[in-house]
Amino acid sequence: MSRILKGAAAFAALSLSVAGCANSSNGGSGGGGAGASGLKTLAAQDKIDAPSDAVKPAGDGKAKCAGTTTIAFIGAQTGPNAQLGINEYNGIQLAINEHNKGNSGCQVQFKKFDTEGDPAKATGPVTQAVGDKNIIGVVGLPFSGESKATNKIFEQAGLVHITASATNPTLSKQGYKTFFRGLGNDNVQGPAVKTLADKLGAKKVFVVQDDSDYGIGLAGTATKALGGMVAGSDKVTTGQKDFSSTVQKIISSKADAVFYSGYYAEGAPLDSQLVGKGFKGAFIGPDGVKDPEFIKQAGSAASNAYFTCPCIPGDLIPSFASAYKGVANGQAPGTYSVEAYDAATILLTGIDKGNTTRAKLLDFVKNYNGAGLSKNYKWDATGELSDLAVYGYKADGKNIVSVGKL
Repeated sequence: MSRILKGAAAFAALSLSVAGCANSSNGGSGGGGAGASGLKTLAAQDKIDAPSDAVKPAGDGKAKCAGTTTIAFIGAQTGPNAQLGINEYNGIQLAINEHNKGNSGCQVQFKKFDTEGDPAKATGPVTQAVGDKNIIGVVGLPFSGESKATNKIFEQAGLVHITASATNPTLSKQGYKTFFRGLGNDNVQGPAVKTLADKLGAKKVFVVQDDSDYGIGLAGTATKALGGMVAGSDKVTTGQKDFSSTVQKIISSKADAVFYSGYYAEGAPLDSQLVGKGFKGAFIGPDGVKDPEFIKQAGSAASNAYFTCPCIPGDLIPSFASAYKGVANGQAPGTYSVEAYDAATILLTGIDKGNTTRAKLLDFVKNYNGAGLSKNYKWDATGELSDLAVYGYKADGKNIVSVGKL
């Protein structure tokens, strides 16, 4: 990641904002908080420059390909956590637009398939995409559960797919050769949770996990990293709305921070209900929670929220942020918008070099080594990267801002 930060401003220093707010085991108060009970408030990171050696989607403008050449996005576009998929879809759309504008002889088509982020529903869209012989490369699937349920289908079809956001470590241990992960997995993000908690000055962290493959796996790596800092733990379910039991357990533990391992659809009401019961501690969520939708749904309670994510803050790269808004109806880049853009760029670069069959494009990705906006992309035999940075973020009004590399 040093390539990206070269010449950029240093991360802002941590600011100490201390207020008196005692722990209590009753329903009226619980835990310290960012800016309370001695916890630190982390300052936002300055803007950074896009790396000068990043591969561009348009290439040299000399590409030739059949008009039917297609790449696809498969992932959530509707459902409770749809925004995470939409962030990726828009990043891919931007890359394709830039490619096609610069290559009149190679107009790559783009198809999208909605999984709703549901493992039980994902096999249908994946089977449909695999059956379309014009599709030679895929960006997806965004979530770990749906990825686990469908990786075999891609393998049987020899169709390369790059996930821009699925982080469960087991996905690369299934033995499939068509799977590639465009970010660090939870073995990297888990320890980053402790780093962020340490930076906040937290002493006791309560861990809550949902029932998804993603939430279960990340809770395990985070709990291991937190070690003796863990004040307690609890489990919730996807679709749950009432978290009163969990809230009481957190308050009774006198934790000064909570780590929620899951997605924003449940993370937002959990945080809201915590704050409603007087919890003053920090709420830490992972990449599945890091979205403006979390702030929208949690309301004013979100002011205590921090996040970890193996994703670069796209809104801090001015050139990318401006272009992205043009395809996203003015919305700023979201979680994994940059990573999806990079993944699409890699597939487009392979097509431009004449790899216009599934077998050839798979081989191209397998041997790829090049710089993207977010990192250098070079995969090992299991589809994992070696460049594995994790960033910290915080809720800031209606937005989420980076507080630097963890």
